[in-house]
Amino acid sequence: MRIFAQLEAALYCLPAAMAGALKKTTGLVGLAVAENPHEHLRILYTKILAALQDIPKDAAYRKYTEQIVNERFNMVKTNSQEPNVQKLEDKMKSGQIEEVIIQAESELSLARKMAQWKPWEPLVEEPPTDQWRWPI
Repeated sequence: MRIFAQLEAALYCLPAAMAGALKKTTGLVGLAVAENPHEHLRILYTKILAALQDIPKDAAYRKYTEQIVNERFNMVKTNSQEPNVQKLEDKMKSGQIEEVIIQAESELSLARKMAQWKPWEPLVEEPPTDQWRWPI
């Protein structure tokens, strides 16, 4: 565990000209450091909230996704006055900020698909009564 703490500390450097920490690497193969994560997340969360407007307010997906996105969006807005990636990662507790960006991109894609699929609408036909019985 002590080695991981040292490795994590090595990922950040503090230049004299900046108050926030700059990350050199994510330590994850194929995942580059985000250049402007606060702005990127702000844009993604705004798009997700806009996509959720096409889903009925009483749909479970919309209710719970809006709750999570608003919570994270507020963290980003609060932290954007003094952009510090490490503080934002610690607040969100969802891994590195680059992983959070990937999650937000995936959520935006899903929100758009959910609006097309309309899973809140009733089924076209009733399912068979023994559909979930096993073995038949």
